Amino acid sequence: MAQSTLPAGDAGAYTGVLVLADGTVFKGRGIGAVGDSVGEVCFNTSMTGYQEILTDPSYAGQIITFTFPHIGNTGANPEDIETVTPAARGLILRADVTDPSNWRATRHLDDWLKSYGLVGLAGVDTRRLTRRIRDLGAPNGVVAHAPDGKFDLDALIAKAKGWPGLEGMDLAKDVSCRQTYGWDEGAWTLGAGYATQESPRFHVVAIDFGAKRNILRCLAAAGCKVTVVPGTATVEDVMRHKPDGVFLSNGPGDPAATGEYAVPTIKGLLDTGLPMFGICLGHQMLSLALGAKTKKMPLGHRGANHPVKDLASGRVEITSQNHGFVVMEETLPADAEVTHVSLFDGTNEGIRLKNKPVFSVQYHPEASPGPQDSHYLFDRFVALMDGKQPA
Repeated sequence: MAQSTLPAGDAGAYTGVLVLADGTVFKGRGIGAVGDSVGEVCFNTSMTGYQEILTDPSYAGQIITFTFPHIGNTGANPEDIETVTPAARGLILRADVTDPSNWRATRHLDDWLKSYGLVGLAGVDTRRLTRRIRDLGAPNGVVAHAPDGKFDLDALIAKAKGWPGLEGMDLAKDVSCRQTYGWDEGAWTLGAGYATQESPRFHVVAIDFGAKRNILRCLAAAGCKVTVVPGTATVEDVMRHKPDGVFLSNGPGDPAATGEYAVPTIKGLLDTGLPMFGICLGHQMLSLALGAKTKKMPLGHRGANHPVKDLASGRVEITSQNHGFVVMEETLPADAEVTHVSLFDGTNEGIRLKNKPVFSVQYHPEASPGPQDSHYLFDRFVALMDGKQPA
């Protein structure tokens, strides 16, 4: 029997629901597009950057619960996006979307959600939902919005139950670019917007498994000409560009599924001896290429306040993270040294190879949104291409 939860202070009509696969129903007020969407329900603890979060390709297949109660304050604009078309399945909020109060806003967030077909729900006890996810793991669910308040809850429960989940799902192919392109847009500054990299020192080929734009901007800002290739690129596709280094991007889904076609390419690129840098899914697939294994996490790490320890320096970085799978540290080969570890749960957050100029991290050093503690990693990659230091 379905369990029903009405929003605080609401004893009557509702226009939106979140239906979980176990039959739990959260009722509230629909926002964004009308309709329904199925996915894995997760939560993000960031206090800023909701537009960047909603457009992060790594959220493909997921419905995002925002634990911060006020979403919409800065409206929406065409600059703060990480990809052209959002891949997230929907969003859950505590309060109604806030009216924009920022000089950079060009439209209301609710209008922006409608334009991209994103279904949302407001008026939900997000603390209760977050505790449920924390204690029982990320569930499959359906978020639905109907202005007339009419929902076939049994059909929505069946839809949530029937969704296969992220484990074993290759979502990178859905968000990767379809053809090769060049990238020269650098960092954003007040009054000037995004810079253009006109004097690059190195050429980086970025393999796109769902790359965030700000990662590419950080590479350009660090002095790189960037050529982006699809996630299905072969060794030959990469090497014909004569790169100085190779970047493995972030992305969604199960790394083992994406690895079916990506791991052979990464193995071949490791044999070239080129400097290589991986982030998030790129970190996981580099590890797979080295013979390690990955596994699904009960909750995942999603937020902009995750402490990570650099084991070499002892320094603690506050990081931005978004991942639901993790590298099993005990399966890493002897020539892979663990460099970073999560201070939340002790999981692996980074590796380097002892005999090659190759390293990777699980978190998001581009900080979009989030702190900039880890921007040094882009400089480290450039230093490897310059032959000045080991990974």
